[in-house]
Amino acid sequence: MIEIAFLIGIALVPAIVLHECAHGWTAYRLGDPTAKLSGRLTLNPISHIDPVGSVILPGILIFSYFLGLTNHLFLFGWAKPVPVNFLKLRNPRRDMMVVAAAGPIINVIIAVILAQIIRWSALGDSSLHHVLCWAVELNLTLALFNMIPIPPLDGSRVVTGLLSPQIAVAYNQLERYGIILVLILLQVGLLSFIQPIVDVLAGWIGVKL
Repeated sequence: MIEIAFLIGIALVPAIVLHECAHGWTAYRLGDPTAKLSGRLTLNPISHIDPVGSVILPGILIFSYFLGLTNHLFLFGWAKPVPVNFLKLRNPRRDMMVVAAAGPIINVIIAVILAQIIRWSALGDSSLHHVLCWAVELNLTLALFNMIPIPPLDGSRVVTGLLSPQIAVAYNQLERYGIILVLILLQVGLLSFIQPIVDVLAGWIGVKL
């Protein structure tokens, strides 16, 4: 139970909350106050909780691992998306890409910071050591997953900024089917390429998963 509490408090909550705050803060700095006016530029997890992505799905993944139902802890989740009005940004096409990339970038920064803590701390084979490693894995996974160019994932916003307006409109029509597409890809294992990349990136920053 201690590992589960650490896992939620040190790994899951900061990863998803800071990801969304990064979107909102970046949008605010680039001219859109929507997230600030909605009270979403806060580190209070309650303001960001999504019942499915923040509670049910991570809970199932965590308990499946600790009950021995899975051999590897694949931790994943999401918070309520921070509202962003791209039309209020000073340079909508460019700034939309920056706002979208801010979430994955903050997850990578968190992973690097945690890797340094692991590297310079004498934690041995303790529960905290394992939780910090899982936190590194989670943040790298979130960064890579969100950069997949399927609307409404962050990667699709970056791609939209690179497309002509006409093609971008057609491309973003996929958003209504985006979550279904992602769930199908996860179910059939077509997104399994993420884990090997996460392992390599973790090794680069000094963490062996």
